[in-house]
Amino acid sequence: MTTCMPAPVEVPVIAKAGAREWAALAALALAVTLLAVDATVLALALPALTAELAPSSTQVLWIGDAYSFALAGLLISMGTLADRIGRKRLLLAGTAVFGAASLLAALAPTAGWLIATRALLGVAGATVMPSTLSIVRNIFTDPKQRTRAVAVWSAGASGGAALGPLVGGVLLEHFWWGSVFVINLPIMLLVLVSVALVVPESRNPNPGRFDLASAALSVAAIVPLVWAVKQAASTGIDAAGLLAVAGSIVAAVVFVRRQRTLRTPLVDVTLFASRAFTGTVLASMVAVFAFSGLLFFFSQYLQLVRGYSPLQAGFRELPGTVASIAVVVVAVRVITRLGVGNALGASLLFTAAGFGLLAVAEGSRGYVGLALALVVIGLGVGIAYTAATDAILSAVPGERAGAASAISEMSYELGVALGIALLGTLHTVFYRGRLPDLSGLPEPGRRAVTESLAAGTHALTGAGPQAQILAGARDAFAHSMQLTSIIAAVLLLVSAAIAWKVVPSSR
Repeated sequence: MTTCMPAPVEVPVIAKAGAREWAALAALALAVTLLAVDATVLALALPALTAELAPSSTQVLWIGDAYSFALAGLLISMGTLADRIGRKRLLLAGTAVFGAASLLAALAPTAGWLIATRALLGVAGATVMPSTLSIVRNIFTDPKQRTRAVAVWSAGASGGAALGPLVGGVLLEHFWWGSVFVINLPIMLLVLVSVALVVPESRNPNPGRFDLASAALSVAAIVPLVWAVKQAASTGIDAAGLLAVAGSIVAAVVFVRRQRTLRTPLVDVTLFASRAFTGTVLASMVAVFAFSGLLFFFSQYLQLVRGYSPLQAGFRELPGTVASIAVVVVAVRVITRLGVGNALGASLLFTAAGFGLLAVAEGSRGYVGLALALVVIGLGVGIAYTAATDAILSAVPGERAGAASAISEMSYELGVALGIALLGTLHTVFYRGRLPDLSGLPEPGRRAVTESLAAGTHALTGAGPQAQILAGARDAFAHSMQLTSIIAAVLLLVSAAIAWKVVPSSR
């Protein structure tokens, strides 16, 4: 009698990443770090360029937002395009265009020119960001290695955003404001060479047809919404702004319906049927929303209210930079021990506490409270974004990595754009509502102080009543910073509750 033994089940062997893959990660992290630096480096240069280009308050918001605004609008399209034509190829092309656009921005003679070139930088950045993350997803197939690789990538994104003010401070101490763009050129050259040498090409073997109508609808769903927010900040709520919001909603609805009918959609909207996936995307967006809104005005606060030079301000933001980079060391341990959902919720709660501490420290004279708040915020945002990105990438097969990366990156860049737009708008409203009586000033001075604290600082150079009014404007700016920090903390608390409730915590 013979016994039939069951055939052994073959367990697929997951290849471990080697030296070449980690070298490729270094090149990709350098690219994303530079893009993140570019998103925030200009915040420190705003007082200097305001003196030279004389932008309006609305133009100031557009200068800060046009970059992330264009990125958010095009990320979905570019992520899907990368899946089709090759992620490395699109990454190299976007890097080259980014370098050229940086030079044009550095030479900007007017505020309008600078806004246009910032938008072009965003278009180029949209080709780079999803390509880097989707390549990471494809070359790191081992789950634990991929989590660590995503942590490195996230440290490049969050650390680069925090590093921007320091880089800007060093440059502005010695050169004109356009130097914050010129520095991009040698680094972009290094990215081009390193990516060409060590990063492998990858694409979706069955990408399907690229739907131009969906790409246009994705832009139409985002652009009018952010424009309406900025319009409301400038002129109040009017018919044009309400019409833009309505158009944005209609475009979003048509976009979603169209994706459901396509064989190869631009965005797999069925992913959002999962409460866990939707909660993860929302949580990461809120974290970045709060972080970017803070950074955009915090650099101005340090210079215009605390009286630091650009270099001094940059160094005083260094604790947040170090904390964002330190995420590489702690993120994997936290996520492994707590699980994704618990880690995401805890890190968002941690970040909310940092914003609460910041609100208190902004009303005091010392620096220690500010430094501690920046450390807490940097760590919290870094861990939250790492956990969210890893969860999103793990939810899709490798051939759809570009599309999933685009969703993750869209949430990041939309968070940046809306953070600057919405928190920036609230900050401006709070600032103007808190200003002292300006009736004693001549019309040009009154207009300058109302426009922004930076413009008012350059307009009011006299002593006596002018100095007192400027001191009152600084108090108004600091008070509005405190209010926006509290609002950011409340949003993070809500986001933490959502993460705990809907995101699984499997270890």
